Amino acid sequence: MAFYRSQVLVCGGTGCTSSDSMKILEKFKEEVKKHNIENEIEIVRTGCFGLCELGPVVIVYPEGAFYSRVKVEDVEEIVAEHLVKGRPVTRLLYTETVEEGRIKSLNETGFYKKQERIALRNCGVIDPENIDEYIAFDGYKALAKVLTTMTPEQVIEEVKKSGLRGRGGGGFPTGLKWELTAKSKADQKYVVCNADEGDPGAFMDRSILEGDPHSVLEAMAIAGYAIGANQGYIYVRAEYPIAVQRLKVAIKQAREYGLLGKNIFGTDFSFDIEIRLGAGAFVCGEETALMNSIEGRRGMPNPKPPFPAQSGLWGKPTLINNVETYANIPPIIVRGGEWFASKGTEKSKGTKVFALGGKITNTGLVEVPMGITLREVIYEIGGGIPNGKKFKAVQTGGPSGGCLTAEHLDTPIEYDTLTALGSMMGSGGMIVMDEDTCMVDVARFYLDFTRDESCGKCTPCRIGTKRMLEILDRIVEGKGTLEDLDKLEELGKQIKAASLCGLGQTAPNPVLSTLKHFRDEYVAHVVDKKCPAGVCQALLQYTIIEEKCKGCGLCARQCPVNAISGQVKSPFKIDQDKCIKCGACIDKCPFKAIVKK
Repeated sequence: MAFYRSQVLVCGGTGCTSSDSMKILEKFKEEVKKHNIENEIEIVRTGCFGLCELGPVVIVYPEGAFYSRVKVEDVEEIVAEHLVKGRPVTRLLYTETVEEGRIKSLNETGFYKKQERIALRNCGVIDPENIDEYIAFDGYKALAKVLTTMTPEQVIEEVKKSGLRGRGGGGFPTGLKWELTAKSKADQKYVVCNADEGDPGAFMDRSILEGDPHSVLEAMAIAGYAIGANQGYIYVRAEYPIAVQRLKVAIKQAREYGLLGKNIFGTDFSFDIEIRLGAGAFVCGEETALMNSIEGRRGMPNPKPPFPAQSGLWGKPTLINNVETYANIPPIIVRGGEWFASKGTEKSKGTKVFALGGKITNTGLVEVPMGITLREVIYEIGGGIPNGKKFKAVQTGGPSGGCLTAEHLDTPIEYDTLTALGSMMGSGGMIVMDEDTCMVDVARFYLDFTRDESCGKCTPCRIGTKRMLEILDRIVEGKGTLEDLDKLEELGKQIKAASLCGLGQTAPNPVLSTLKHFRDEYVAHVVDKKCPAGVCQALLQYTIIEEKCKGCGLCARQCPVNAISGQVKSPFKIDQDKCIKCGACIDKCPFKAIVKK
């Protein structure tokens, strides 16, 4: 075994990879070889570190030096100064880790200090394509424990004791789901991992698969033992090529080590896993639609009951959990259900992973204890709203969730509390919005997404979302009426009550929640024909401030429809009937004499 004096960890998540982190990794290998220190320095490709805003990220141990926004051309200096001479390159370090005389631990920074990583425990720590590194961090210890010392009933009891609830959005008690599937009598059962993460802005499951794929394989094998299944399927969308590749590598390695396949750990338990690629249909995140897709049929939901626990894949009892749910299983088995249940709140145990995005300083992936407030996540972990803007709303739960306002910032993050406020936990998307966001436009965006993703099987979702979108289109074009607001609410309630699956039942949530909390913005759109945030193009008016206009004529020459006229050295004017509100004039005016309102 080789011993190294330093380790260089390079983020290999999708975000950093898209910013050339793999070129950075290769450059590190090239530079350490050039300095003849390749036997002293280990270069490791890892999963996501979480602080995506600062990517590409490189961390050098044992110092824990956190280099942010690293470029390929920075590598030569880092190697020459830090790895050869022992002098960290201060200008490239994450500023919050720099303190006179020392490099602060990441756990001392605002982004990390309130996080507790259980599902993400190995992301950014190990090489996801090296099974030995996973094993070194207690990997497959839980599987060994259940196969050699526990009965299936004891495994289920431990999961029930943990209080773990489904992290895919529904929040159903995981142990109870396992128990129901175990009690179903059949000659064949299946374990399925739902990795069809489709919410806009969500990347929790993807990051776990990219950074720690073996944790999901181990958990699925444990689930197979608990319910009496010998076959598992991971349904993952094809748009996640890095995750798919790492899953393939992990499955191959696990088979080679005898951790998947026949007679695992010398017992009579056999279990194997196959990957099924999804084509990106949002509705396939619904479990019955997902199973139809695995079977080779069109991804459309079925009425329930029967539930998958009784009749799932090919009519056989099937257990379905999402990626994050499975990622919690190995530590629960190793450390005990009571350990997990000691975290979080009475009805929402453990931690939750969120993809923090939108108008927020620290965009990234966070894992926090249940019960933490929205304020703590947004202002302490997220670093608040950039550019001095005011917080306006936060969307939790993706297209199925709702928007919460400043008055809800001290709300604890837990399943039942968010649902009571008209939003939901969902799979973990959290989009922050500032004062420049139009809430009508936000509702329209999400409804357009769900309308487009509707499978079309049931009339309330297929037709209802289309009618709601037509009303919203009229409103943002300045053609809406107050009666339209009543129609939106009525339609939304009917769609929630009558739709076949969760997609349709939650599709109106963004509209209903914004109508409830931001009704004044809707009224401004339909009565005043104004968009208070200045977003809806049809309601904007571009005007030239005479006192600021120098009469240079640049705006007139830039206008594609000749809506601006005037004489040189005199104020120009915009013909509102001709103006198409493209904004080209504002971009070109050097005197800031044109405003939109």
